[in-house]
Order: sequence, then C-alpha cells, then structure tokens
Amino acid sequence: MSFFRWVFRVLQPISPAAAAWLAERLFFTARRRRISADARAFLATGQRFVIEVEGRRVVGWRWGPAAAPIIYLVQGWGSRGVRLAAFVEPLLALGHGVVTYDALGQGESARGMTSMPEFARTLQAVVARHGAPRAIVAHSMGCAGTTLALSWGLEAGRLVFLAPAADPPAWVAPFARQLGLRSDVLERVRARSERRLRVRWADLNVPTLARGLSRRPDLLIVHDEADETVRWQDGSAIAAAWPNAQLVTTQGLGHRGVTSDARVVRQAVDFLTSDRGTGGLSVRAEHEMLEYEMFHRDERQ
Repeated sequence: MSFFRWVFRVLQPISPAAAAWLAERLFFTARRRRISADARAFLATGQRFVIEVEGRRVVGWRWGPAAAPIIYLVQGWGSRGVRLAAFVEPLLALGHGVVTYDALGQGESARGMTSMPEFARTLQAVVARHGAPRAIVAHSMGCAGTTLALSWGLEAGRLVFLAPAADPPAWVAPFARQLGLRSDVLERVRARSERRLRVRWADLNVPTLARGLSRRPDLLIVHDEADETVRWQDGSAIAAAWPNAQLVTTQGLGHRGVTSDARVVRQAVDFLTSDRGTGGLSVRAEHEMLEYEMFHRDERQ
C-alpha cells in the first residue's frame, strides 16, 4: 500500500476524478486466492455449472439429487465457495442438495470489481437457476449479501451466518486512512460506486436491513470473540436486530476457523435441518445456552 499512498499523494491534487477512479477499483477488488489440490479435487465431485450475472461469468457446483431441497453455501470476501466445503457431506447425508459458487471477482468467476450488492445479485441468480433455498449458510461478506438479497424478496427457510459483517461500507474509513485519501476524493468514490451499483451506501447496513425485513428466517450466528477480520460486535449487532436470532460465541477459531470447525458444523447442520425453532428465547438467553452446550461440555461429564 505504500506505493499506492505515494500515487494518491501525487494524483489527488492533479486530478481528483482520476484518483477516485483508481480508489474505487482498489476498494472494490477482492484478493484472488489460489486453490489447493485437495480443494480442487473436492470440487470435481460436484456438478459444475456456469451462469451469467449482469454479463459476467459465475462458476458454481452442485451436489445431491435433482429433487432434493437445496441448501446454499455463500462465501465471504476474497474467498471461494469451497471455503464452506465442510458442510457438504453432512448435508448430503441428510438428503439435502448443496450448491456453492465463486462470487464475482473471485475464484473461477469473472475478474473485476465486486461488492455487497453484487454478492446479493449473484445469490439471486444462482437461486433462480437451482431453486428456492431450504436454507443458506454464509460467511463474512456473504452474510451481508444474503441479507440484502432477503430485503429484495429472496426467501429462505433458515440461515446460518458465520462471522457476519454488519456494515461493509464502514470498511472504507480504514482503507481511506491507509491510502491518505482526501475527503472530496472519498466522496467521489461513494458517488461513482452508487451510480454503478444502483444502491446507496447508507442502505447497506445489515442490522438496519434486518429490522426492515417483512419476513425474518430463523437465524443462527456463530462468531469468534477474537475474530481478527470482522469484530465479534458485528455479529452481536445483527443478532440484536434480528428477533429470532441465536448468537454463539466461539473461542480460538478466528475468522476462517468457524467455517470448518467440526463442532460448529454439527451445530449448524442440526439447526438447519431440525424441526425446532428458536423457541421464543431472547438473543442473550439463547446465546448463553448454545455457547454452554457447545463449548463447555467437558464440565458436565
């Protein structure tokens, strides 16, 4: 980033518009991660599909019988659909179909910029291809995109949010400080992106979106207390705004560990596939009950 900080120091006085153009591309471009040989072999067990979202290619995979109820796995920022591979076999064993995909700008899907609205539109397009969700498991930015899609009318039976981001537009503040962006250039970035995405940044706060949903699926949130990427407070804020949410706090899993930890996967799959609801428990009471059940079992033996 030191190189780009120097670039913006030179460019902003000369052409604020050009500086905003470059800053928008940097802010909305996710890092593309390499895939391991094991992950590639696992994806080869699924049925690969390709769709177009607003003229750009999205690559995904499906497992399970054609008639099975579908559970969608939605990745986070700078990741891949295979990040949530630990959920596939347990869900298949219970008779569900599973669909995941690489978001725009990531993995095998089209290069270029991506964003929370594009996460939402991609989920809508994949659902249109494969059918209504029995449930959705999402990670990080995928949770924000899922909530936005719900606000646009997408319906799902139940949701599991892993390390959810509550306010993605707020990430622009540390980004701007790191690059030394002037306030007028940052305002140009906001205006440019809002025109391109057809969504206002002010309308992308997840707790606010949650309060405005006409239908709120039962929601299980799992967030590590020492998450190094998305603060635990984000998950807590979403739970507080979602009346039928359950919040589980983990320890030592970090931002990515919650996507593959065996205990988390078991609890999430049970929540998604059982007939039990939230039972009307408050967020705090349900949080404390589930946290005790999952992470203090040894004390009861």
